[in-house]
Amino acid sequence: MTTLTGRLLVADPHRRQITLRSGSIRIHGEQIVNVDFDDDPGSELISENERGQNELGEAHAGTSPANRSRPLRPGERVIAPGFIDAHLHLSQFGIIGAHGMPLLKWLDQVTFPAERAWQDVDFARSTTRSVLNQLLSFGTTSFCGYTTVHHESTMAALELATQMGFRGMIGQVLMDRNAPQDLCGETNQLIDQAAKTLQSFPPNAEMEAAVTPRFAITCSPPLLESAGALAAQQHAAVQTHLAETQHECARVAELFDSARYVDVYQQAGLLTPRTILGHAVHLDATDHQTLAKHDSIVAHCPTANQFLGSGRMNRKPLAEANVDVVLGSDIGAGFNRSMVCVARAAIETAASLGNPPPTAASAWHDITAGAADALGWDNVGQLCEGHRADVVVIEPDFAIQMQGDDSIIDPLSQLMFAWDDRWIKQTYLRGQSAWGG
Repeated sequence: MTTLTGRLLVADPHRRQITLRSGSIRIHGEQIVNVDFDDDPGSELISENERGQNELGEAHAGTSPANRSRPLRPGERVIAPGFIDAHLHLSQFGIIGAHGMPLLKWLDQVTFPAERAWQDVDFARSTTRSVLNQLLSFGTTSFCGYTTVHHESTMAALELATQMGFRGMIGQVLMDRNAPQDLCGETNQLIDQAAKTLQSFPPNAEMEAAVTPRFAITCSPPLLESAGALAAQQHAAVQTHLAETQHECARVAELFDSARYVDVYQQAGLLTPRTILGHAVHLDATDHQTLAKHDSIVAHCPTANQFLGSGRMNRKPLAEANVDVVLGSDIGAGFNRSMVCVARAAIETAASLGNPPPTAASAWHDITAGAADALGWDNVGQLCEGHRADVVVIEPDFAIQMQGDDSIIDPLSQLMFAWDDRWIKQTYLRGQSAWGG
């Protein structure tokens, strides 16, 4: 039995946000078996009227902070559920920092050469192990990942992630055109390989395979349609990219008889409640309604969008259209492996667009309970009895004792904006200490 005590990051069951409460959790085996809260009146959320927050989790200007629990005390630990990264590329952790190129040029000159190395299964396996250990060091315990076109290497990545105890999905990238010949497969063979991954790592397994066409430019209509049919037959998750750059959107229109990008996927049967669409920067209201109609999910990748100069995704109209949005690092176009920093970048992106920015409480929710809810993962993302014990132990060093224990600064905001990844002291995966300690 393991007991962890401190300030707990707890999901508010009535609102899309997190609060801090003093207490402890007990871990037995792979699960959290008990959660206790101390008497701590300061941990209660202020009232809805005082908070002045709208249904999008945004705080109106001039109102009180979303959470006025007492400030963190020196030496006080924070216990958080493991973080969730909804969009990353396992093969791209070695190419972080290739700056100064737009998306399509970056793919040709940086990404495709790096992915070629995954034809060596041993290299893919060792790379995956390194990547998974890196994720643990940043507190990420669940993720949605892409590999490459190489089937055996994808199987090796799925096997290793399963053995280590991660929750999530990994998909073999499907491409049959407009990429280097040695990275393109034959359409039927690719679908057969994707089906084999699903057979070995079925939908809704703790680590499942996903149907993963890279994006419309590198997939012929028959490949997209076959991928959609396979996903429907197996009730499988779908991962792909959508409308990351304007140049990309124009190229898709050229390849698909001027069809709207979203409609290309809709017609192929790829828009489902289990579809995760990376980026979705350059969409309009019609596209938002189409995504909402199919209950598809958008993975917002603010650091990657910034790095490649792709544009700023406006989350507000997606929320207004009732499209679920999750957050992704998009390593290696993304340059930050920390989901806390990605959440902070999402706040900054909203502010740069002139929108009322999400509160820190809702941003913490985005990378924990909110992502788990959107992705249908019902045993991660919260510190709850019966959930997997995927837990991050954090020891902030900024805390200063305030006279009377009072502060005008929301401690969740301070925790996010002062964040230092070195604060993560230990990461538990399925109840076992997997990093640090």
